[in-house]
Amino acid sequence: MKLQFQKDILPHLLGVILFYLIVVLYFSPMVFDGKIIFQSDILQWEGSAKEVLDYRAATGEQALWTSRMFGGMPTYFISLEFAGDITNLLISVLTLGLPHPINGLFFGMLGMYVLLLSFQVRPIFSIAGAIAFSFNTYNLLSLEAGHNAKIWAVCLIPLILAGIHLAFERKRILGAALLALGLLFQLKFNHLQITYYTLIISVIYVLVRLVFDWKKEGIGGLFKTIGFLVIGAVLAVGGNLGRLATALEYSPYSTRGKATLESTSSGLDKDYAFGWSNGILETLTLIVPDFYGGGSNTPLPKDSASEKALRAQGLDPAQINGFIKGAPTYWGDQPFTGGPIYGSVILVFLAVLGIWAAPKESLITFGTIIVLSLMLSWGKNLAWFNYLLFDILPGYNKFRAVSMALGMTLFAVPVLGMIALERLTKTKELKPLLISGGIVAGLTLILAVAAGAFFRFEGAADANFPDWLVTAMKADRKSMLSASAWKSFTFVALSIGLIYFYLKGKISELILGAGLIALITIDVWTINRRYLNAESFQRNPSRQFFAETPAEQSLAQDQGYFRVLPLTEGLTQGARTSYRFNSLGGYHGAKLRRYQDLVDNRLQFELQEFVKKAQEGTFDWESIGTINMLNTKYLIAGSEANGIFENPEANGPAWVPTEIVPVTSNQAEMDQLGQINTKTQATLNTQEFGEAKAGSGEVNLTSHSPNEMKYQAEMAQGGLVVFSEIHYPEGWTATIDGQEAKILRVNYLLRGLEIPQGSHEIVFTFAPSSYYATKTPMVIFQYLIVLTLIAGVFFTYKKSDAAA
Repeated sequence: MKLQFQKDILPHLLGVILFYLIVVLYFSPMVFDGKIIFQSDILQWEGSAKEVLDYRAATGEQALWTSRMFGGMPTYFISLEFAGDITNLLISVLTLGLPHPINGLFFGMLGMYVLLLSFQVRPIFSIAGAIAFSFNTYNLLSLEAGHNAKIWAVCLIPLILAGIHLAFERKRILGAALLALGLLFQLKFNHLQITYYTLIISVIYVLVRLVFDWKKEGIGGLFKTIGFLVIGAVLAVGGNLGRLATALEYSPYSTRGKATLESTSSGLDKDYAFGWSNGILETLTLIVPDFYGGGSNTPLPKDSASEKALRAQGLDPAQINGFIKGAPTYWGDQPFTGGPIYGSVILVFLAVLGIWAAPKESLITFGTIIVLSLMLSWGKNLAWFNYLLFDILPGYNKFRAVSMALGMTLFAVPVLGMIALERLTKTKELKPLLISGGIVAGLTLILAVAAGAFFRFEGAADANFPDWLVTAMKADRKSMLSASAWKSFTFVALSIGLIYFYLKGKISELILGAGLIALITIDVWTINRRYLNAESFQRNPSRQFFAETPAEQSLAQDQGYFRVLPLTEGLTQGARTSYRFNSLGGYHGAKLRRYQDLVDNRLQFELQEFVKKAQEGTFDWESIGTINMLNTKYLIAGSEANGIFENPEANGPAWVPTEIVPVTSNQAEMDQLGQINTKTQATLNTQEFGEAKAGSGEVNLTSHSPNEMKYQAEMAQGGLVVFSEIHYPEGWTATIDGQEAKILRVNYLLRGLEIPQGSHEIVFTFAPSSYYATKTPMVIFQYLIVLTLIAGVFFTYKKSDAAA
């Protein structure tokens, strides 16, 4: 088959160029000026990963353990690289060298374009759908927050489903290859909640296809297709073998795993998991973005009701300006939000059109995904449904922020919408257009003119303000809803007009497609610019964020090995301290379960009591025994040099207790930590580790690196030694004079060794087989995926050539 440039190449080339230009233009400060987006979560990640990145730069090796956060933890979910891994190279090539993370948006458009083409949607409509998908506010708000892995994971959903769809369309090798490639990247970015949602989407699609195709294709043909897809999935899993193996190793010991204390439950608490539940009425932001007032802090227009009210009270202009720049306009159900979830009202209108215009199979598939994802996003606001799934659906209780399910919604809406539009332009029926247009345009019109008759515009933040200001804010919220609804009505009306004139033969396909592309781009562009704009880019935000304070300069003079407790950040809310020092605190979504137990049951209590006494003038260092056993030499209470307080009672890197306190349960051991003197006593779970005797002597740390710790012990009497390092049962080995020794767990989460009398060298080494045994097979699988993709393209082209 001879390719025709104008028909077979040019439309796709123009689509790719347009996708590239949209990304480059929107993110021009990043592409042309070298600025980067101020992302709070990424700054926290940078702090947590600093030791790992520095070690890699200095040695070329991977640090698999870091002592910078929470006393110590594996680096699997912080920064993990494998020698020979080609995924970064593949991403760079496929995204034409665009920088991370905005290359994910470009790839999302490519993936959605391929998916829509596979559903026989013409290129110009596919371009419109692809733009709406990638540039929805869900993705841009996530980008602004620094949720880069989530954006990439969402943007890979279309390519994964394109592979599954092509396999069912008898392009099995190509389909398996695209599935393998998409899933390879998605697993690389390691956002398991989005992968879980991808699995739900895939299962719904496959089940619908099985129902519709089993008579036509026969059981044998369907099993053959599924077999190819299984091969594709296996290749993707193989291409991430090291990442998955380390994740599977770590997960049981993390907060997402089984409870350790007998009095607590496994998984996440319902209140925590459903904390961010989308309100049922909040779904209307899909058609009217300012339905609930936009984001939690939204700029108000000049001469808004709030501004007038503040002026009338005689407030200072600077105070008025500060309030107006970030007014609490949001009045929805969530604790706070960066902005509304919106992917263009035009696509919602087209998805509603799908009820009458889309093929039945597509309507059932993507309609089910839309409805289910909305129900999942409602979380505690649809408790009977979501709490049941939380209890019975395997793995679902490991995830939080269920409003994330809206990523499925914003994927399915453009797919169904563009399939419906493609079908309508072939049937030329006006009735579906008029019905669906009347529904969506009518709803936006009602909200525009009569919103005040239905809603009270009261928000949780109102309790913090006087009544006169609350009244003004309500008026502003009402005005925002009305203006937003009028804007949505205009976009829907213009879209209806374009489609109507095309069906009547008054305009060409090119004008229809170009018009929709322009309207959709303007719609999502203008909404996103409120939340991610020129002010979001900075030359080097990390330089300012991590600028060394006088307090840190003072601490840096101590070249010893110790930990610090940052009162300025707390124990779980920040990783800025981890940029330079080993910290008791940090910022991570999957901490070690035992450390979280310690935070909840001992550290928070000890810290609160200590601070209370310190405020009264008494620094009771002896009362913080658990903090002392973590070798906490300094407390950071401010940024100035006098904000550093040295702890004279820190236990040091290792010590020899004079008494062993036996326990038989985790809860009993936790309880004992509040009673023992951690310098002279140590707890040991004798049911797990047997008996140990107390000794006497001295142990000193001689060298340390992320993957290795060395000590010199001078034991007057052999016995148990406590090391102020977090016990992790996988990957760590200990040797005494070269002979391997059993690592015990003492004091609930520290390491212990029984060391004989005399002078000995102790070496702890972290070399988990989950990393080292999987590196080479993983890279081999990655090359197999590339070869399968090449074969898929070749055989598909060859088959098309033969058919021609």
